[in-house]
Amino acid sequence: MKARVLLIEDDAAVRASLALGLRLEGCEVLEATDGTQGLALLDALPDVVLLDIVLPGMDGFGVLERIRMRSVVPVLMLTALDEVQAKVRGLKTGADDYVVKPYSLSEILARIEALLRRSKTEVVRSQFADVVLDFLTLEVRRAGQILEVTPKGFRLLQVLFEHPQRVLARESLMRAVWGEEVDPNTLDALVAGLRRSLGAPNLIQTIRGVGYALRSNGANA
Repeated sequence: MKARVLLIEDDAAVRASLALGLRLEGCEVLEATDGTQGLALLDALPDVVLLDIVLPGMDGFGVLERIRMRSVVPVLMLTALDEVQAKVRGLKTGADDYVVKPYSLSEILARIEALLRRSKTEVVRSQFADVVLDFLTLEVRRAGQILEVTPKGFRLLQVLFEHPQRVLARESLMRAVWGEEVDPNTLDALVAGLRRSLGAPNLIQTIRGVGYALRSNGANA
């Protein structure tokens, strides 16, 4: 199996054994002993991340949150915690799959292959008018130029791109971006920032009293 795997695991024996097994199967393995090191190796653009939950300093959930601010790379969480709450938290934070220790190499390989198949069938880019969202690099381009957009701004654009022309309620947008309803001014500020980044002509139309819509004639600010 040809894949570049980022393995974030602090247990030296577990890490060495798993890395060896993956390399024998044809994988390129990038090894990290903690979250900070793992996030730095994310720049090497791995195909999949194997992430332990119990790590020194920043735990696996914190690492996963930061990964999702930068990338949509598939993440398989490795843990000795066989608790429903831990699994739910990981999946809600952005994990793609979960495996509980002790696990076999064959199980890890099967899950990696499934994640890679799934990621290849997923949309990697979305376009509306002359704006393109790249879900692999989390970049936004307009007329070929890369724009400065925050992670929350990217997420808001993603939601709008998934429902072009439709009016989306403010409450729905808040939950989609923050996971809960927030101060309405926070959403308004995010939209204003996006409009500045995107430039003219404006694509995000305000529907007064309701919310926002992505429209090519969204002239009002």
